[in-house]
Amino acid sequence: MKGFWENELVQIAAYYSVVVLCIIVFLTIFELVTKYKNWEEIQNGNMAVAMATGGKIFGIANIFRFSINQHDSLLEMMGSGLFGFILLLLGYFIYEFMTPKFRIDEEIQKDNRAVGFISLVISVGLSFVIGAGI
Repeated sequence: MKGFWENELVQIAAYYSVVVLCIIVFLTIFELVTKYKNWEEIQNGNMAVAMATGGKIFGIANIFRFSINQHDSLLEMMGSGLFGFILLLLGYFIYEFMTPKFRIDEEIQKDNRAVGFISLVISVGLSFVIGAGI
């Protein structure tokens, strides 16, 4: 059985499965901290929400990409990925704090694409910084 877990294809499938599950869980957490329902807004054509959500998905996946490259075990990869997600979530709250003239969530819900795009870029940019530190 030990040889089974050392098979490269099995490892790829394991990493893939864990990362997909983590993306689902982490997006659920993001959904809890935003004032709007991501998937309802996207279904209604809200491009700002789509950009912000896409940035979050990319950011989470990118953090895990770095984590997979840096760690030999699935458990270590998950730990670093979770830590990276917490930092990404913290970045979201800092972004909200740094814009006192308007509320990020409200602007994204109103389909303000400029705010949605900046949200995307912040998520992607922070994911590279977080990943480099993992």
